[in-house]
Amino acid sequence: MAIKRNLNIDLLDDIIRALSRGEILPEKNRDHELSGDWAGYRECHIQPDWLLIYRIEDDILVLTLARTGTHSAHSDLFDK
Repeated sequence: MAIKRNLNIDLLDDIIRALSRGEILPEKNRDHELSGDWAGYRECHIQPDWLLIYRIEDDILVLTLARTGTHSAHSDLFDK
């Protein structure tokens, strides 16, 4: 989907690499916890309208990249 929308996959790759190294994302990525059905997951902004939902479990890095999408296509992210 990201490729269809001409989004820069390198930006997503940079975020994934930073998370896999245990780095705290820069403030511009607006990383935060989610709640409700998505409790235990986090969301960060790859770009202002391109989001990544992910999860890191326990002290052992198990990086679960759940979804990526945009605010404008809310169903990309939160529809089941």
